[in-house]
Amino acid sequence: MPTTRRSVRIFRRIIHATDFSPASRPAFRKALELARKNRAQLTVVHVLPVLPILPDAYIAATTYNELLRGQRIGAQKQLDRLVGEAKAAGVRTEGILLDFGVPADRLTRLAKSRRADVIVMGTHGRTGLRRALMGSVAARVLTMASCPVLTVRA
Repeated sequence: MPTTRRSVRIFRRIIHATDFSPASRPAFRKALELARKNRAQLTVVHVLPVLPILPDAYIAATTYNELLRGQRIGAQKQLDRLVGEAKAAGVRTEGILLDFGVPADRLTRLAKSRRADVIVMGTHGRTGLRRALMGSVAARVLTMASCPVLTVRA
């Protein structure tokens, strides 16, 4: 009697964290692959970075608000492009643009609230002094997340 293999869905809810950098691209492809194989829901997430302001610099509130608005519009366009690409690949996808904050904290809180099965994100592969000076969102997410984290090196 022939046996049939059932397809076991390992991941139902996948979060792909992106900063829209080239290092995020391989992770996006991996998240798409996992979502397709598992027929999972893919959530593409971007955390808006805080605008750097010099300590002694003055910037008018209207100018600052325009900068924030421009940043949000640009990020939303890039997010929409990724969501469109995922949908064209046949993956159920949504995009979420998170307001300013510590990226690792915002991502891990979202993953927990959405009961994500995995977070897929890219890593720049920085080591040594460059990592110490610039930090690593991926490293922080790895230590903070309540679900598995798959890092994809660019």
